[in-house]
Formats: sequence, C-alpha cells, structure tokens
Amino acid sequence: MQAKLIDGKALAAQVKAEAAAEAAALKAKGVTPCLAVVLVGEDPASQVYVRGKAKDCGECGIDSRVIRLPEATTQAELLALVAELAADRAVNGILVQLPLPAHIDEKAVIDAIPPEKDVDGFSPVNVGRMQIGEPCYLPCTPAGCVRMIESTGASIDGKHAVVIGRSNIVGKPAALLLLAKNATVTICHSHTANLKELCRSADILVAAVGKAGFVTGDMVKPGAVVIDVGINRGADGKLHGDVDFAAAAEKAAFITPVPGGVGPMTRAMLMKNTVQAAALQNGLA
Repeated sequence: MQAKLIDGKALAAQVKAEAAAEAAALKAKGVTPCLAVVLVGEDPASQVYVRGKAKDCGECGIDSRVIRLPEATTQAELLALVAELAADRAVNGILVQLPLPAHIDEKAVIDAIPPEKDVDGFSPVNVGRMQIGEPCYLPCTPAGCVRMIESTGASIDGKHAVVIGRSNIVGKPAALLLLAKNATVTICHSHTANLKELCRSADILVAAVGKAGFVTGDMVKPGAVVIDVGINRGADGKLHGDVDFAAAAEKAAFITPVPGGVGPMTRAMLMKNTVQAAALQNGLA
C-alpha cells in the first residue's frame, strides 16, 4: 500500500476561495473584514508566518494591518496596543504572533484579546465554548486537521483517533474536535505507557509532538489516516514532520506531507475565522 497524499496547499486554496466569496458578500453590504497582526521582535520564523498571513489576507479580500514592534517593547505597551485594537470597530480579528519575547507573559496578552476578536481561538472563553460545544472561533491548526481528515472521504464517526501531544494549541483542541465528530479519542504524551500499541490501534493518527521522525512506520495501523502537525528544521536545513513519512506512507491510506500539509490549512482557517468575525460583529452572520 502507498498512501495518498492529503494536499494541504490545494485544500487551503479551496478554503481561501470560500473565505474570499464570503468576504466579497460582506463588502457588498459595506463591511470589509480586517485582521490586525502584531509582531514583537525579530524572530525569523515569525516574520515568515506574518508575511504569509498578510499575503493570504490579500488573496481573500481581507484588510491586513501588520504592526511590528521592537524586541524591547514592554508588556504594558503591548497590552495598551491590544486594548486600542480591541476598541477599534474597523478591526475584526486580533492576532499576536507567538512566541513573544521572554519578558512578556503570553497568557496575559491572550487573555486581553476580546473573545469576539480572538480569531486564533486561544482565549479561555473560546476554549470553554469549544469544550461544551457552543459556537466559537475554532483554533486554526486543529480545525484545519479535521478538515483535512474529512477531505479524504473517510468517516470520523465511530473511529479510534489517537492524538500524540497535549498542547493547548494543537493536541487538546484536536482531541476535542475529533470527539465532537463522534470519534473515540485517546490522547498520548510523554508519560503514556504502551504508546506504540495505542498508535497502532488508531484509525486516525494526529502527531503533534514536536520531534522529527517520532512516529515510525511500525506505529501506523494499515489503512490509517495520518496527520502530521510537526514542523522541525533538521541539520540539513529542511523542514521535517513528526512522522517518518516514507515508512508511514507504506502503511497509511492517507497522509499529510511536511511542508505543504497542515501549515497552509492553518493559515486558511484563520481567514475563515476573520471573515466570520466580521460578519458576527456587524450582525450579518
């Protein structure tokens, strides 16, 4: 068996086309969606991400405000900017690019973003709403993962899904979203006993552990759907996923590549959330 690739770029283009159509419909009613992205410091990876988000906004007909602040920006200064953006009716979504410099408390900044403008889906209010199944902005990477699984035509309902990793950004919300789709979900982490056996029982395997090649071929059930969230830069300078792609592809039915898999989908889902925010804030949802 050779797994079929889940083409994140192609699927992201489809999602962005949906967002663009929704944005055009809002513009016809006098509303232009707007995303404010705040970047503190000179982190090279963050700069690449922010440029990509601004490009996506342009492709979707969303206004983009990129605000670059120096590394020395204080927490009080950043919180004041967030408060200013929160009060600006023209801004529908606020995204503060993580990681932040060490002297700034990330939680305090995330908590300062109003839930209605939290298009990353990180605020405690949106996380709580997701937990109990209420409408909210879904975190972009896990929502993108679910969309990719669904794109294969494989049913999530009743399947055993194993999520490796329990981060607040990917692992936990991915498990919740799969549970909401009626999967039976196991969350694995660094203290999990029998990790290999649990992974081998997974119809759907989501790897979000942050270690290159962590998931080996003998951890994949034949016919499984494998979603690789990992982005690890190797000694060769190239990006590698959490999954040993070549070995896993011989066992899985479907698998995401790195790069070109989950990454483009994360950004596309952010565009969907921003357009949704504009509609909700203007009573047009």
